[in-house]
Amino acid sequence: MKTWLYLTVEGMDALSPDWPCCVWSVAAERRCLPLHEAAQALRGRVVDVLLPMEMCSWFQSDPWPSRRQPKPQALAFAIEEQLSENLETLHICASVRDRRQRYAVMVTQRARFQALLALLAAQQVDMRAMHVDADLLPNDAAFGVRWFGRWLLGGALAARLSLSARALATLKPDLPEDIHWLDEERDRPGIDEWLLAADGHPIDLLQGEFRQRRQRLPWRGMAAGALGLCLLTWGASEARIGFLEHEARIFQVQSEQRFRLLYPDQERIVDLAAQLQALQSRREQRRETRVARLVQLTEQVIGASDVEVLRIDFRIDDGWKIRLSANSFVELEQLRERGLKSGLPLTLVNASKQSDRVQATLALESN
Repeated sequence: MKTWLYLTVEGMDALSPDWPCCVWSVAAERRCLPLHEAAQALRGRVVDVLLPMEMCSWFQSDPWPSRRQPKPQALAFAIEEQLSENLETLHICASVRDRRQRYAVMVTQRARFQALLALLAAQQVDMRAMHVDADLLPNDAAFGVRWFGRWLLGGALAARLSLSARALATLKPDLPEDIHWLDEERDRPGIDEWLLAADGHPIDLLQGEFRQRRQRLPWRGMAAGALGLCLLTWGASEARIGFLEHEARIFQVQSEQRFRLLYPDQERIVDLAAQLQALQSRREQRRETRVARLVQLTEQVIGASDVEVLRIDFRIDDGWKIRLSANSFVELEQLRERGLKSGLPLTLVNASKQSDRVQATLALESN
């Protein structure tokens, strides 16, 4: 639950320990007391500090062209024409990007802001964030709220203002007709709870060089480091698994394409590894059968004769072809008949007589 320390408009010029303040949370009543007493009551507690709108100015940029978060200095140059002071004398804070790609900018005097932080540090106020009261109004509609004796304008309005009743009467004809009006004299408990919920993403003034750097407990850093290491390990593992799965899918597609090129008769692929193993097994068996038949031919047929082997060729479609040299055609014919008796279908082709020898090709048909 947030605890708020509201520095009211009455003491903003003096910047003294007697600054009239208000301390409360969503579930507690207001307690109005000087700053030094409020700091004593809040000792040991982290608080959200709330400043009056009178200490700041609010601007809004045009739709930002880049998706990257701009630095406050870039936003300051973008709204420089609306500022009447040197940028170096200002403390500039930016909001998050809204739905129309615009940024809101809260501006305050740097020297006075530094003096304010020094005062709060001297009073040992432990701050978590620092906001401006008119910037707490929800962004879903335009609002005018009477709070601590003056009127705050904001919400969906393209402005953050604090006005007296007389100034509001002058400005009222230019305000939207659907603006929602609330008055602390009638709705104070509801307004307090509603404002301090801070659902409208208000700008935190503790930005840039004034950002609060809270000391962390060692075990929290160690736990964060361990968690980060676990996340990195898990991320690396997931990335490796994703990469390997991607490569495996590519390899599978390439393997199937090559398989279809090698075995076009295999129209359906169910289990690529099993199908390839079966086809290769059959191919190996056929290869062994062809070699065995050649061995049988040379041992039982050719080896038992006086013919001379000149050359041996093999083609898948034609089978074995052996170029022979014999003494006569009769010897070649006897060779063919011996092969037929051994169960080897032999044919003689391209027989011709060369000097005193006869050459012919012995063909052993492939099964």
